[in-house]
Amino acid sequence: MPQVSVHVAQRSYQARIENGLLARAGTLLGDLLPQASKIFVVTVAPVRRRWGTKLLRSLNSAGFKPQVIQMPDGEPAKRLKTIETLAERLIRLGADRKAVLIAFGGGVVGDVTGLLASLYMRGVELVQMPTTFLAQVDASIGGKTGVNLGAGKNLLGTFYHPRIVLIDPELLGTLAKRAFRAGLYEALKCGIIGDVDLFLRFESKRAQILARDSVEIEGIIAQSVKLKAEVVSADEQEGGLRRVLNLGHTIGHALEAETGYKTLLHGEAVAWGMVAATNIALAVGRTDSVTAGRIADAVLSLGRLPELKVSARKILARLQADKKTQGGVVHFVLPREIGKVEIASDVPDNVVINAVEELRRLSRGGWGK
Repeated sequence: MPQVSVHVAQRSYQARIENGLLARAGTLLGDLLPQASKIFVVTVAPVRRRWGTKLLRSLNSAGFKPQVIQMPDGEPAKRLKTIETLAERLIRLGADRKAVLIAFGGGVVGDVTGLLASLYMRGVELVQMPTTFLAQVDASIGGKTGVNLGAGKNLLGTFYHPRIVLIDPELLGTLAKRAFRAGLYEALKCGIIGDVDLFLRFESKRAQILARDSVEIEGIIAQSVKLKAEVVSADEQEGGLRRVLNLGHTIGHALEAETGYKTLLHGEAVAWGMVAATNIALAVGRTDSVTAGRIADAVLSLGRLPELKVSARKILARLQADKKTQGGVVHFVLPREIGKVEIASDVPDNVVINAVEELRRLSRGGWGK
């Protein structure tokens, strides 16, 4: 079983990655958590229907008496009102300060449950059990929690780490093609920012990856988690190094907000954001055309991305509300070479506008399949 350690001030923890891990969740948590702990599984309807019975059976067999709390599905549920509704539900179910919350779902479930765990009774135990590719390679690792405001994505949140992350790649077998690809973009990001071998894996094993070869998928997850764990361990609260994980997110978040969180999956927004960041890097002389071409090809070869019908100037305005904007200056993560990026704060507005316009052109051109 691949295990990756995340070393942070609050408490170091492990991410365990193994096919079939869902059936062993109860045993693993029984060794880690007191048997008397009240466990509450926060999930959404599709995940509950497909995998809920298996998880509950595993938890029951270990002596737990889990209770399920269902929340609305999708990005629109990432609002404070959801946190309040879930907290009221926990109160009615008798959750106390020794409660354990299991985030059983994708990135939205993980972010919402993480924030809920950090706030409820001033903090209760959290277990992340991600069920989507994107959540397995990125969202469940690192302790970021958050909800959205109308002005932008993840503007309210905390840093709150789980007790453990349990990742079962087998859960991806029933994932829709589009959601599966959305996770691939986040994994590819890890290759671009700091793992050349992971990037080369995408270039040389693309067919096997898209066919969901189990060896390739488990390997991609393990490499992505390892890279993120190393970055988070070195910079837990994004004071410096951790900002490299935001490659593609600056413009990506603006695209999500501008389209009302209804048009793009998060991974798709990040994919377009990485293409934009690469074009910006080329325009301002931070990278060369060969590197830019390899990155763009790697992103666009994973599948067709949704068409963008956004105003470049509105996207520019959205950037001012992004968490990565400091003192009115927008900070971009730009690729220099494969496996190396840098933070830039001197990108002219016209370069950003041109990069977004290029995204619009590419999205109309039917790139990908």
